[in-house]
Amino acid sequence: MAETVFVLDFGAQYSQLIARRVREAGVYCEIVPFDTPWATLAARSPGAIILSGGPESTLVPDAPDVDPALLSSGVPILGICYGMQLIARHLGSELVKLDHAEYGPAELRAASAAGLFAGVDPTTRVWMSHGDSVTRLGDGFEKLASTDRCEVAAMGDARRKIYGVQFHPEVVHSECGRRVLDNFLHGIAGLGNAWRMDSFVETATAEIKAKVGSDRVICALSGGVDSAVAATLVARAIGEQLTCVFVDHGLLRKGEAESVVAAFRDVLHLNVIAIDARKRFLDALAGVEDPERKRVIIGHEFIRLFEEEAAKIPGVKYLVQGTLYPDVIESKTPDSKAGHKIKSHHNVGGLPEHMDFSLIEPLRSLFKDEVRELGRVLGLPEHVVQRQPFPGPGLAVRIIGDITEERLTVVREADAIVCAEIEAATLDPKPWQYFAVLTPVKSVGVMGDGRTYANLVALRSITSEDGMTADWARLPHALLERISTRIVNEVRGVNRVAYDITSKPPATVEWE
Repeated sequence: MAETVFVLDFGAQYSQLIARRVREAGVYCEIVPFDTPWATLAARSPGAIILSGGPESTLVPDAPDVDPALLSSGVPILGICYGMQLIARHLGSELVKLDHAEYGPAELRAASAAGLFAGVDPTTRVWMSHGDSVTRLGDGFEKLASTDRCEVAAMGDARRKIYGVQFHPEVVHSECGRRVLDNFLHGIAGLGNAWRMDSFVETATAEIKAKVGSDRVICALSGGVDSAVAATLVARAIGEQLTCVFVDHGLLRKGEAESVVAAFRDVLHLNVIAIDARKRFLDALAGVEDPERKRVIIGHEFIRLFEEEAAKIPGVKYLVQGTLYPDVIESKTPDSKAGHKIKSHHNVGGLPEHMDFSLIEPLRSLFKDEVRELGRVLGLPEHVVQRQPFPGPGLAVRIIGDITEERLTVVREADAIVCAEIEAATLDPKPWQYFAVLTPVKSVGVMGDGRTYANLVALRSITSEDGMTADWARLPHALLERISTRIVNEVRGVNRVAYDITSKPPATVEWE
């Protein structure tokens, strides 16, 4: 790539979101560990460098650091949050630890509508998440913006093209975020905007071909858009060397197993083997209530089952998974050296240490909306591309506590009502994801003039662009009433319905 931006990852939950924003600006971008030597980056002739945020403090001993040679390289640099503080520490500014960390929205006041803030309103809403602040600027730097609680919310040295912002321009909550990043990439670094998803297809298929050679590959199909796109991309690269395996683990939505197999065989024309493993998974999960154990058990069972199927196909050495980057950064893999683990995804932290084949994860660097765009580029039908996300562990993470056939029936029937009503409604915006959760709570009710003591079902409906941040969907009250009434009347064992109005963060999308 002629123009590449490197994001140095200091363990931020949003590092890949930074890369996504850069790609949206038409610039090719890669994420590398924070301690990558400058000589390694220089060999690629980077067009710009972005230093990410991170969970640590630059004021503590042995804080994650950057190769000092990078800061004197002459390449345009933007530090975000921790990245800005690191620049400040290296280049003569002073920092202090705040008595109370600052999280959430703040009103930013830009010093001028030029340079990094060209085209930005004098006051604008941004998203803060920091425990340290810059108090005095080093030689060559000037203050570019401030907030009520952060005197130096942005700084810059125009001569050296080194800039820092204390807020997070990569998240949608920062109203000026995309403009600030565009100003840095195109105005300050002088980069073009020619990178497109077609480029990703060319690069990915070439890498898959080179890696696989003449070996055979199996793909784990879940029925969701991720595995559909991953399978289609790999099939484009290696054709008949790919065999898809769809596993009904008994944790799917109502009618899903049949519709998925038909879609992949008849619409996508892939070679699909369907396996009924419902008893196997439910036996393994019997009595397990801890969500981390659920995910790990499901991950292990998937791999062992695929190993058994692979043994029936000569020459299989690889397994394709539709892993996305949100799965990776929430699970904290070794590639994210400074990250904090949020939860293990069954296809990342839940995998066994030893497997009989290697993984191919062509979507590992993409977010959900990028996967949908990739699906369109690959020619997938819109009803496949737009299918709402569904977790690999399925309903196992939508049942709080023990998983039984009876409890699966309750959540499956409730979920079918939620999906049917929301999909039939005219909503703007349309929720990104929506489902039912069976809680461990039981409560007293009155039905047919008699006392009941039955389950509480929670509804979850969110709006989001990428799954990394999300807000609860403001569904019309009449729609919520209709869903609640149907669930209580049609699903045996439920007498109460609640609506989850928590954003991500602090919650996650799924309850487990």
